[in-house]
Amino acid sequence: MKLMSISSVCGIIFLCYILHSTYTLYMLFRAPECTDTPCYRSQLTKGKFLQLSLYTSPLANPPNAAKVAKLGTINPFDPFIELDRTFTITLPKETRSNGTLYLFAVLTKGAKSLDWDSVRSQSTSVIKKFGLTHYMVPRTATINLLNDKGTAKKPARSMNQKRVAHIRQNVFIHIITEQFSVSPRDVPAELARDIRITPDKLVMPIIRNDFSKEKLSDLVEIEPKATEATVTIHYAPSSVGKIKMLAQIERAMSDLTKLGFSEKDIDEVKSIFSDTNVYLLCGTIIISSVHLLIDFLSFKNDILFWKRKRHYAGLSLRSTLWRTFSHIIIFFYLLDEETSLLILIPTGIGTLIEMWKAKKILKLDISLRHGVRFRANDTAGTADVSIQTQENNTLELDKEAMQYLSYVLYPLCVGGAIYSLLYLPHKSWYSWTISSLANGVYAFGFLFMLPQLFINYKLKSVAALPWRVFMYKAFNTFIDDVFAFIITMPTAHRFACFRDDIVFLVYLYQRWLYPVDKSRIDEDERALMGKDQTDTTSDTEQKSKKLDGKENKKDN
Repeated sequence: MKLMSISSVCGIIFLCYILHSTYTLYMLFRAPECTDTPCYRSQLTKGKFLQLSLYTSPLANPPNAAKVAKLGTINPFDPFIELDRTFTITLPKETRSNGTLYLFAVLTKGAKSLDWDSVRSQSTSVIKKFGLTHYMVPRTATINLLNDKGTAKKPARSMNQKRVAHIRQNVFIHIITEQFSVSPRDVPAELARDIRITPDKLVMPIIRNDFSKEKLSDLVEIEPKATEATVTIHYAPSSVGKIKMLAQIERAMSDLTKLGFSEKDIDEVKSIFSDTNVYLLCGTIIISSVHLLIDFLSFKNDILFWKRKRHYAGLSLRSTLWRTFSHIIIFFYLLDEETSLLILIPTGIGTLIEMWKAKKILKLDISLRHGVRFRANDTAGTADVSIQTQENNTLELDKEAMQYLSYVLYPLCVGGAIYSLLYLPHKSWYSWTISSLANGVYAFGFLFMLPQLFINYKLKSVAALPWRVFMYKAFNTFIDDVFAFIITMPTAHRFACFRDDIVFLVYLYQRWLYPVDKSRIDEDERALMGKDQTDTTSDTEQKSKKLDGKENKKDN
């Protein structure tokens, strides 16, 4: 019995994951229903107006009204209508001294405005606490390296600097307005700590903050001399499913934090959920899963192709070395820009693979005993001479293509670096060096892909290229175009996603223009097609044995 390939196993696992994710989302957005007694129903109904009062305090549990400042009251308040309101907060002394500040949202009945002590004493009041402050290391300032001479002497802020209090400029509040009913056994785990029951067996309004919309970009450092801050309250009605999803996201982000993900990485992941609607979110989950699967298959086939490759005729040495250099520069550039791990990890894996491919095409052997040395050709005899001739022809064409490109490439790279130094701010000289190299890679990396196109044109052949790998990467490139608008990344990296589309389209055109003659596939091309030479040899031997058997029967 023939075993399934790794690609088939990955495909089955991927399909099971998609089906499980679809079922989980369906159960998440399904409103709970009573399956037992007693049955409790939602208290909120349309047409009933309530009162929403807002208070601030430097204490998480203020003992009395003396430690609480009233921010404002919205009366009448209709929980079924979205609302945005901006308030000016007076910062207490404790908060200005790197302390905390909390916002209390209080939902009550009646038109009378109440003080804090009266609100706390009412059994019908719904009180929800939100943190207005967040501790983080201040952002690193950028300077002009040539003009800001006095500022340049100041040390850059490092990750070891003390965390200071920042205040949120935006607070997002939700109240569940969807009608639902639950029994004690039907209460969702995400809502268990917020459900309160009235004597009339009604579920009191559930207030939640939108954790996914709390962005690091909304945080403003609290200066010791600052006395006021502006905060905008964004209210929107919500369904049970959305509140359950927000609770799941908050728990998942907490788990990622325990695994070592930084606040910036968490912020990038949250933006996927907060900046898109439900349908786009589901599409993003499916697309990201497909991207992950194809990334794995692309890496696997790329390694397989280069591992089985015995000669490198038809492959551009300079293009391979350029890809290695550019991957290293891009990795350090993304690292310097503190890009999300969603982008950084695949880039790091790709960089290691490109370095290994460069070692292969340079025919280097690296060991602790002998150091670095060139390796002799693996082939022998007349085939060795033929292959060496083909590789030399490829190098000549590669050199010719790079000569033409150098007339355009070097002046543009130097000019771009000088312009960046004169007119753009940077964190340090290292940051300028890395960003200049990265911009050169992004802007002119397209030109360094041209030598391989030139070699294909001169040889009138594309048989030496790993087309299965190219197809995986081409598909992922178009997926990257979608993610370029969803995941936050440097602008140059975003444009590079669209640049690669052009290259793959030209490669596809050459594939159509110079079709591969499958009857003349050599050992390396069998590796490209995913077949080993031994399999082909064994098939040939089996066929010859069958023919010999038939001839013997005829003779008898």
